[in-house]
Amino acid sequence: MNEPTGRRIRLAVVFGGRSSEHAISCVTAGSVLKALDRDRYDVIPIGIAPDGRWVLETDDPDRHAITGPDHLPGVDAGRAPVTLTRTGSGAGLVVSDPASPPQELGDVDVVFPLLHGPWGEDGTIQGMLEMAGVRYVGAGVLASAVSMDKAYMKVVLAAAGLPVLPWTTVTAREWAKDAAAVRARVAELGYPAFVKPARGGSSIGIAKAHDEGELDAAIDGALLHDPKVLIEVSAEGAREVECGVLEALDGGVETTVPAEIRITGDHEFYDFEAKYLPDEATELDVPADIPEEAARELRSLAARAFVAVGCEGLARVDFFLMPDGSLILNELNTMPGFTPLSMFPRMWAATGLDYPALVDRLIALAMQRDTGLR
Repeated sequence: MNEPTGRRIRLAVVFGGRSSEHAISCVTAGSVLKALDRDRYDVIPIGIAPDGRWVLETDDPDRHAITGPDHLPGVDAGRAPVTLTRTGSGAGLVVSDPASPPQELGDVDVVFPLLHGPWGEDGTIQGMLEMAGVRYVGAGVLASAVSMDKAYMKVVLAAAGLPVLPWTTVTAREWAKDAAAVRARVAELGYPAFVKPARGGSSIGIAKAHDEGELDAAIDGALLHDPKVLIEVSAEGAREVECGVLEALDGGVETTVPAEIRITGDHEFYDFEAKYLPDEATELDVPADIPEEAARELRSLAARAFVAVGCEGLARVDFFLMPDGSLILNELNTMPGFTPLSMFPRMWAATGLDYPALVDRLIALAMQRDTGLR
């Protein structure tokens, strides 16, 4: 790691954001804040409120935890505002509290953007950080944008020869103008079908339509979160298997042992409650109990997807293991969750890289990478 000489690395942890995944981003940040070695890092927690305001947040990890289904964490918009500014030596942070003169927090060496969903995971904050000339953890602008938009992600993956499910996209304008044409297109795909916000995550706004009678409500629900909706064939009878990918310090690609998600409660699919609420009946098998040949193929496909999209740093690649033993690539996440229940850190722990070492590795990758074209 290209560590600053004679001082700790100044690390800005950015979380919250304007998307529907605001609370999950806060939970992720709490886990990362708890894992950081304070003898090594000078940590500046920066929260982005749902209205877009940047504030200097608390460094207390427990305040960013989910304590129950009726209490999801969020950024306190009333805290002191923070601005990212360009300095002669890079980029710095300034606190602008109306009650006192502006306070400079000093230059930032690297940013850890723990934002999920639009206005963060989609290349927007990555572009801003590139403009400011500050290093950051994770994928760049293009890979972040492509991976956030499930429709374009499928186009890129299919062009790279990777297996994906049949799909169609629907815009709010198209749905309002000619709903019958949309229904006919989905009928050609076949039921049941999954309806998803094209640029969403954490299973928010996703519904399973078993027939045309359920399709309208599913599309209307997804459009509440995104004016662009992805509809794809349901992988009936499939097992949900995932793989973590990390960029190696020498520029190569490393993968984890696969893991499987098994829904044992009343949930028909891996929805928000099953993912994040601790009392839900979800079982995670790390490593997955799948044939050795399937595990090797899955890890190879995950690495190929990482390279095809142009990822940097990290990604979690999700698959369907079909009843006939074939693998279908579901999606690629450039900033997977780091909550206590998240699969990405659990898969790396099972592969030999524990949580604190994983966080250090990601920061090291960001520190050795320049901003700009590469």
